[in-house]
Amino acid sequence: MSSTDHSTRSHSSFEKSRPLLDHLPTRGSQKVKYQEDAEWDHHVDGGNQPLDLSLMLPHYRARNQPVDHRMAMLVESDSEPVKLKVCRNFPQCHFYLEVLSEDSDVTLWLPSDFRGQIHTSTKPSFSAGFINRILRNVRLNERDVEEYYDEDHVVVVTRGRISIRMWDVRTCSPENTHKESLKRMFGCSRKTPETAIDWDFLLKD
Repeated sequence: MSSTDHSTRSHSSFEKSRPLLDHLPTRGSQKVKYQEDAEWDHHVDGGNQPLDLSLMLPHYRARNQPVDHRMAMLVESDSEPVKLKVCRNFPQCHFYLEVLSEDSDVTLWLPSDFRGQIHTSTKPSFSAGFINRILRNVRLNERDVEEYYDEDHVVVVTRGRISIRMWDVRTCSPENTHKESLKRMFGCSRKTPETAIDWDFLLKD
């Protein structure tokens, strides 16, 4: 499975993405492991249960894992709130994350060393930590999608609200909201970006 396997999904393909792993709990921490013969390395279907998960990326490359493979994660929910923390301690462990829901509110904490693409179906809000330390490394809702195996990619599809925050790789914890807000007030001039929503890329085969 190459780094581009999950780059241009359409809604029709979402229906085909059935659980490939055993049923997983909807709360707590979960280790993400390379699955050699599966479409997804990690798949959680919350159904109508709220999701509050920390997805722990591996801190080493698996023996049979291709060099250009990104950890592929799919999280689905019907209508309840989704809270996901993507936790990374090994910078070379890049990932592709898809979050799919009808109308759930989705809150994501992305690692502070995130670098790559984010596509969202509705206009997201960003925390101070995200703007201070991640935004400069993000291509947001770009029309032309070009994949790089050494980058990350996040796709969020929902009619609910989308909030994106920072998970600090140095402290291994969610951002310190007070500290990051002070940085933004007194030392960070970055502005919240304008985010045009363009979903033509989902129509590509």
